[in-house]
Amino acid sequence: MAADDLLTGSAFEILMAPLGPFEAAPRLAVGVSGGADSMALAVLVGDWARARGGHVTALTVDHRLRPEAADEAAAVGRQMAGLGIDHRILTWGGAKPPSGVQDWARGVRYALLSDWCRDAGVLHLLLAHHRRDQAETVLMRLAGGSGPDGLVAMAAVVETPAVRLLRPLLPVAPERLRAALLDRGLTWIEDPSNLDPAYERNRVRAALPGLAETGITEASLADFAERMGRARAALEDSAAVLIGRAVHLYPAGFAHLDRQAITAAPAEVSLRALGRVLAAVGGRAYGPASAKLERLCARLAAAGEDVSRTLAGCRVLSDGPTVLTCRERRGLPEPAAVFAGERLLWDGRFRIDLGPGAGQARLAALGDIGGSFGPAKTAVPAAARPALPALFDDDGVFAVPGLGYRRPGAAPIELAAIAFQPRFAVSGARYFLASQRSRIIS
Repeated sequence: MAADDLLTGSAFEILMAPLGPFEAAPRLAVGVSGGADSMALAVLVGDWARARGGHVTALTVDHRLRPEAADEAAAVGRQMAGLGIDHRILTWGGAKPPSGVQDWARGVRYALLSDWCRDAGVLHLLLAHHRRDQAETVLMRLAGGSGPDGLVAMAAVVETPAVRLLRPLLPVAPERLRAALLDRGLTWIEDPSNLDPAYERNRVRAALPGLAETGITEASLADFAERMGRARAALEDSAAVLIGRAVHLYPAGFAHLDRQAITAAPAEVSLRALGRVLAAVGGRAYGPASAKLERLCARLAAAGEDVSRTLAGCRVLSDGPTVLTCRERRGLPEPAAVFAGERLLWDGRFRIDLGPGAGQARLAALGDIGGSFGPAKTAVPAAARPALPALFDDDGVFAVPGLGYRRPGAAPIELAAIAFQPRFAVSGARYFLASQRSRIIS
């Protein structure tokens, strides 16, 4: 490969420029599996950060799925040390599923990386997804029947409660990353699972060369994703305006919606706004399927009709101009022991910090007894109370923060803080466009 095909530091600066803002001396983390793509990203971002007086930490996740993974993670650490980059190994110590291993591993990886960044105070986590990854994702989502949101594939910037996820390499062909490593005399690890046809992504990757003969190339698929992204961004802007005008979200995790405002908006806008509310209130990572949302919107638009539906882990109730959306009882977490000092995200909705204590407690949904707790007059509707988190001891409920209830007397654990912090924020960040960066550096 010619020297002109290398991804240079100046080209990487162009890729990073729209992903800010960054601190004056940025602290960043980068996920490094040891493969060529993440190794190249670590090298590039290490140079980028040092030029700005910043600091980079490389994070390697060991899922303990393969016996050689620990040695590979240690080898990555040695390479990072040679490049002057700090390195940490994050190891999964829990159980592993009997099936769906790739999806499970992806979830574990993001959780471990995000938790480390949050605890270390690092604001930016860089990931090495590139143009071929983007093309594969588009094809997989086409095959799965995705709508506009899915077909934009991966965003260059994703704001999460713990950290900003940055993907600066989305317009870059993977060959350019390997060339950059070879130019520096660096090696990388080839993961054998990347060749296993049992996984959908590997089958799609193997099909790409044949599709290129028809004009469906990595570049054309990535361009398609960007055009879909422009459409999504425009819809998100309109939905954000509608949400601000028609939705009131409460700290206890339920929402009131203006029925007329929601149903009078253009269909794609109202569907998007309602889907975001349902995802947030239900504690889901994604909104419900489009067909189900359309049926719910049609029912809400029917003048004079009462509505009582469940969708995406939520109850949707309306007998007038206001729509109540709250978490349904089905699928709530099982009661679990919790201990002083723990921090957890309960049911994908509530971030709970437990303070000091002399024992343990049980954390569970309040359940059917919800009506007997809290002030006689409370802003929390009866339908929303059973799904509130509560702390129990041997004598029963001793705290229901969503209702302002705390049993008098000593508690086994103090509650330090609780916040409604769903994994899918109703006011989530706008989809970030690549802004035709591929025209500059590809």
